[in-house]
Order: sequence, then structure tokens, then C-alpha cells
Amino acid sequence: MISRSRAMGCLVAAALALGLAACGGSGGTGDSAGGEQVLRYAPQLFPVSLDVQQYPAEEAVQTTVQQSLETLTVMKDGKPEPKLATSWESPDDKTWVFHLREGVTFTDGTPFTAKDVKGSVQRLIDLKGSLTPLLTGIEEIEATDDHTVTFKTSSPLGTLPSTLSLVFIGQGDKVTSDAYWQKPIGTGPFVFDSFSPDDKVVLTRNDKYWGAKAKVNRLEILNMPEVSARITALNNDEVDVLAAIPPDQVPEVQDVPGIAYGNGPSYNYYFLWFNQNNKPFDNVKVRQAMLHAVDVKSIVGDLFGDLGAVGQAPITQAVFGAAQLEPYSYDPELAKKLLAEAGYPQGITTTVQWPLEGGPNIRPMAQAFISAWEKVGIKVQPQEKERATWLKDLNSLNWDMNLQTNTTGTGDADFTLNRLYNCDAKRMGYCNKDLDKVLGKARESLDQEERKTLYAQAAKIIWDDAVGLYPVDLKNNYAVRDDVKGLEMPASGRPDFSQVSVG
Repeated sequence: MISRSRAMGCLVAAALALGLAACGGSGGTGDSAGGEQVLRYAPQLFPVSLDVQQYPAEEAVQTTVQQSLETLTVMKDGKPEPKLATSWESPDDKTWVFHLREGVTFTDGTPFTAKDVKGSVQRLIDLKGSLTPLLTGIEEIEATDDHTVTFKTSSPLGTLPSTLSLVFIGQGDKVTSDAYWQKPIGTGPFVFDSFSPDDKVVLTRNDKYWGAKAKVNRLEILNMPEVSARITALNNDEVDVLAAIPPDQVPEVQDVPGIAYGNGPSYNYYFLWFNQNNKPFDNVKVRQAMLHAVDVKSIVGDLFGDLGAVGQAPITQAVFGAAQLEPYSYDPELAKKLLAEAGYPQGITTTVQWPLEGGPNIRPMAQAFISAWEKVGIKVQPQEKERATWLKDLNSLNWDMNLQTNTTGTGDADFTLNRLYNCDAKRMGYCNKDLDKVLGKARESLDQEERKTLYAQAAKIIWDDAVGLYPVDLKNNYAVRDDVKGLEMPASGRPDFSQVSVG
């Protein structure tokens, strides 16, 4: 749905594509006489770093870095398509060969070669971060020649072309240096000019880019933690693009002269995990009691309206391989019964953490859960944390329950289910060998229909084990000044700004 108060037809949307024809407006920072064009983006979350290999699943880091560093493949309509790789094939069950684009250079003039791919992928594996489970099958990476990379795997790895859409390629001989990531050098349409933590990132156009040149001279990504500040800046023509506007703030940008608003499908969702390394969450009946105690349908309806739908799987319905499962019923008496059967007839006391400004209505949703749990004897202490602290505690498993948004980066179920829920992931103390077998078969298969069936089985196992609460599938939404043209807001929520213009 797209609304605005001026000149119907000024906003043309296909999926989430914004092909915006100028309709007057304020003119922003663009200059129709050919002067410098500056595009200013105020995201919901600001990057904590530019080291996308240290933070490979952080949306804010990915969105920023992808303006300058590129991947071998990109995902379109659920399938991998060429980017820095022009083609690929699997000559046998345990081999993938990728052919690289020729004539590509990094922004410092250094030629892009297979050694850069090898170095970048290898560092990501060595870091043992959140993407590593998707790459664990790789046994050897060979720079066969300057424009050919060969991957040898321990078993069939049918998902590799999709996974490589999230592996950003830096300079292979420098990616292990922390200094490199202060101002990383890529092959993309923008060049990093500066990164001021907690302030802004400035990128400038790469006039020697191998592909279509960026349309703006400068891209600024601004840190504005407060929603009200971002909206005020948009209304005052101090910002050109906003995303992830909380439902209760939508009226501030919808039907406002000079601003276009829209929403659409998303890979983003909320989950609440239970740390099964800690009692009492090692007991499945306690986890099931937590789910039955919450009226998810009412909470989602009240907080998100038409910008959210009750979750039916551990991934959103927009993702390839999503199942449609029955949400846990709201049944407080059953919740009390399960607690008693688990050995906690007097209830439990625990904590829940979430990041400050971590997603639309995250605080009121946490408060609604806490209130519901209290009614069945579950006392929960809220722990709202600064994002850097929350992220450190999340990775070190220093929490009882964790609430956050997440996104299925590739749009393929493997990215989320295999990365987060197999035994090797060790994300919340959960391990189910039967699940690992199903996910392993799905990863190996090249048959898409078979993969869909296997992912549905995997989702059912996770659901029945009550690994977490998946309350809501979120929609993407955004607001732009009406002189912004060419913006596409993909379901991943990570826009490419290279073909966006202002004025």
C-alpha cells in the first residue's frame, strides 16, 4: 500500500521499487543544473563497525558495506545471479567452480583476482562467526587462476551460490588487518570517505566503477537513534530516506506533503530465544509454558496493525522454504499446568534482554510479554541494553531470554535454520540431531521442491521443541522526500543506493 497527499501517480511502485518522478517538492540536496548530489539516509540502526566479516549478520553493517564491497552473487527472486562472478558450475558432488568478472579493479586501482575471493572467504571461516555454519563444508579454496576460484567441500553443498551472496570481497592480502576495516577498499560503486562512530558514514562515487556509475556524488548514512529525531529531520528536509518506521509513528510521514510513504514484504521478523544452557529453560515444558502464556495474536494486532502478521514459522512467510505452522494457543491454565509438571508449581524468576532501539515497538512488546507471564507466576526482570553491550552479551550467552529482530539475509531458509539451529551453531544451548540430519539433507540437495519439504520438516521440529517465540513477521516500510528517484527497498531491508538520485 502506498499513500501520499500530492499528485497521485507521483510514486510508482513495483514490489517495493520506488521510481519516483519529480512532483515539485523541496528539491532536497540535488541540483538540476548538474551540481553535487547528496543522498542522506537515516536507518533504524547505525553500523557498529565496517568490518562486515566480524559482523556478517548485522543488517546495519551489511547495508553500509555493500555500497562499496561486492559479493560473487546476488539473490533475485530467491535465486543467485551473477555479480563479481559471471558463472559457476558443479563438475562433481563436492566441487564448485566460480568464474570471475574480468577487468574489475578495487577503488585504489588494484586488480580484483581469485586471491581476493580466497582471502575473504577464508577469513570469514577462520573467524568462526555467525555465517561460519553455512560454510563449514568447505575443505579447500583454490585460486585456480586469476579469474577462477574452486571450492572443494566435504559433502555436497548445494547452497554455496546462495550463501556467497553474503560474503563481501575485500583485498585478500589485507582483510585480516583491523586497520583495513577502518576504511575498507572495495570494487563497488561507492568509496568510503569517512566513518565516524555514533555520527555518520560518508561515501563518494567511484567514477571508475566497472558497472553502472552511482547517480549521486555523495552518500551519507546518519546516526539518529531516536525515531522522533529521524522523522523531524525528514520533514525538515535534513534527511532524504527513512526505513523501519514504527507503526505508531507512521501518521507522522503518511499523507504529508513532500513525502512519499510505502510498505511491503520483508524477511524481517522478531524472535525471543530461551537460553537452554540455563535452568529452567533446559526443560521443554517450561519453554512451552512460556509460549502458551502469551496472547500473541492480540499483542501483534495492537502493536503492529497491518505492518505485522503473527509468525507461523521460525522464518517469515516471504522466505523460500517457509512452513505454515499453527501458533501456540493462548492458554494460561495450560501454561500453569506445564510449569507444575516441569517442577515449578510456584512459578519461576528470570530475565529478558533486548537492544535499545532494536526494532519497531520492541519495548512495549517486551513489556506485554512480561505482563502476560506474570499472570501465570513467571516473574521476568527487563534488561534493555545499549546495542554494543547487548551484542556482546548475546554472543557470550550472558542472558536468560533474548528478544530481537532478525532477517533471513539470502531469502533462503538455509540462511536462518542452518546458521542458527544446528548443533554446531551453539547459539542458545539447543541441539537436536534429528534436526541436523534434515538440515544437512536440505543443504546438499539441488532439488528445490525437495528442499522445501525438508525445511518444512525442520521448522516443525524447532516449533515443537519450543526453541523460541516467533511472534511477528514484519513488513518493510519507508518514507522518502518526493525528489528521490530510483530507490528499491528489497525484502531483505538492505537497499542499494547506487541508482538512486535526488532532485
